Amino acid sequence: MSAFFFFFAVLAVVAADQASKAWIIHSFTLHESREIIPGLFNLTYLTNNGAAFGILAGQPALWRQIFFIGAVCVALVVIWMAQRSFSPRSRVYSAALGLIAGGAIGNLIDRIRWSFVVDFLDVYLGQWHWPAFNVADSAITVGVTLFIGYNLLFDRH
Repeated sequence: MSAFFFFFAVLAVVAADQASKAWIIHSFTLHESREIIPGLFNLTYLTNNGAAFGILAGQPALWRQIFFIGAVCVALVVIWMAQRSFSPRSRVYSAALGLIAGGAIGNLIDRIRWSFVVDFLDVYLGQWHWPAFNVADSAITVGVTLFIGYNLLFDRH
């Protein structure tokens, strides 16, 4: 039954991520920004050919692609192994690992398709902007937080 939670989370994240990015691409022009919550949140169509916070963005494209695709493939194998190990202990682990895997797959699809990741969630306070992110990034963050939080609070093995 825990495999259901894992695969449901993966599919839900990939579907939501790809649908939201398709909507942004078709509804916005690159770098266009629309204020949603004044002083706090915009939708802004950006692309990122690097990793989190633009890390490695200046590296040669072929090297970047090989590195990111390889890293995600290795990460997905590790996540699958963790799923098999942790899932018997709790469905929470399955859901958390599914969120992480779904986010990784969502961004991998972008990298394979376009050689960059589409970002559009722009959170800011005054002049301070958090780097733009997307649904896949959010799912990874929530999944990691859920996994660690559950482990620290409820599963001390």
